[in-house]
Amino acid sequence: MKKIITCVLTMLASLLLVFFVIQAMPGNPVNVLAQDYMRSTQMPYDQALSKAKMALNYDPDEPVIQRFITYVKGIATGNLGSSMSFKEPVTKIVLGALPWTLLVCSISLLLSFAVGTILGIYIAWKRSKVWDGIITGYQAIIGSIPDYIVAYLLIVIFSVGLGLLPSKGAYDSAVEAGFNATFIGSVLKHAALPILAYFMTTLAGWIMGMRANCLSVLGEDYINYARARGLSNRRIIFNYVGRNAMLPMVTSVAISFGMMFGGSPLIENLFVYPGVGYYLSTAISRRDYPLMQGMFLMIIVMVLLSSLIAEFLYVKLNPMLREK
Repeated sequence: MKKIITCVLTMLASLLLVFFVIQAMPGNPVNVLAQDYMRSTQMPYDQALSKAKMALNYDPDEPVIQRFITYVKGIATGNLGSSMSFKEPVTKIVLGALPWTLLVCSISLLLSFAVGTILGIYIAWKRSKVWDGIITGYQAIIGSIPDYIVAYLLIVIFSVGLGLLPSKGAYDSAVEAGFNATFIGSVLKHAALPILAYFMTTLAGWIMGMRANCLSVLGEDYINYARARGLSNRRIIFNYVGRNAMLPMVTSVAISFGMMFGGSPLIENLFVYPGVGYYLSTAISRRDYPLMQGMFLMIIVMVLLSSLIAEFLYVKLNPMLREK
């Protein structure tokens, strides 16, 4: 119960901070649109400003405290307002973008975790200097390159160079959306490069983390006792080494998912992938305040929910931490 209360208080504090940071951002969507009207139609500034306010349904002269009250009421009632850019309810946009981000983040995270865990156990068990050097070099190279640069290189290689995979969108426009093989195949094909970008940039971290945990477990007395009993290497690796070394890694999965979810804008914007990150990036560039607040709300909720799940999993997987 204490953890739930802490999460709720953290969310409230985060939403409060997000609101005032957004309000303090330089640039005003009304003035920007008014300037466009003046350039395109040569109308006076006052008339252009009034038209921009009506078009965006936003008054920059409204007191901040009044906007904050409207913001709080909207969160409490589930009405996050209407997007200035897309002219649609923010709730509809958020719920439409969420499945795409969940698809890419969940698949890439599970793949990198599974492959990284298996390779980490293998490298720790073999204690091979060759594999250690390969993984360290991979981490040094890929880990020092931002994930969006890796994504850009993947586009250059697989989309522009080889023409094997699409570089933007969630599925082909000619495909009819629905639960059918053609649509699912198109979705997976378009998600391949974003998933590969996340996979490549996170794999080495899981390998090195699992390797370090396994090396620590291999020095425990119960491992030596298991060997003395004549147990097979396979049973020792999976039942003793892997199971105990994986405890802290499982909780890291939940936390990493929240961090990956929050760090999606750059990659999704690069692939024009209609997830939470893409709409957040678009909202920031257009100063679409309601949409920014809605996307930040979703990211905050996902990060806190992931942390809460991580705490729950760790207690469940480690009997010593359970309350008696």
